[in-house]
Amino acid sequence: MGSSGQFAVVIDDDESVARAISRLLRAAGIAVDTFTSGTVFLDQILSQPAYRPACVILDVSMPHLDGLEVQRRLGGLSLPIIFITAHDVPEARNKALSAGAIGYLRKPFNTQQLIELVRGVMTA
Repeated sequence: MGSSGQFAVVIDDDESVARAISRLLRAAGIAVDTFTSGTVFLDQILSQPAYRPACVILDVSMPHLDGLEVQRRLGGLSLPIIFITAHDVPEARNKALSAGAIGYLRKPFNTQQLIELVRGVMTA
């Protein structure tokens, strides 16, 4: 995707979930890049300063580097983050929101709510 135009990023270790969310957003007219690893996304964003998504949609539970750690490492970049998770753990929810996440949705989530959150960020 790169630096031209606004786009969202979906990071989920489950490729089928990442694809489904990407299709949903694309159908709503939102450009999307997908990653199945927080590590790969961090490598991309830290090595290419021009690569700046308007919004990051991030799974909480991922191997190697969980979503909360990805959020922590992105702290200085002021990127809006929306968490998605299959396991609504109140401690993780509180940690994510107190660290600045703009949303925390439990799978299966309300698709319209996700689209509205992403559009809200892109029009702000």
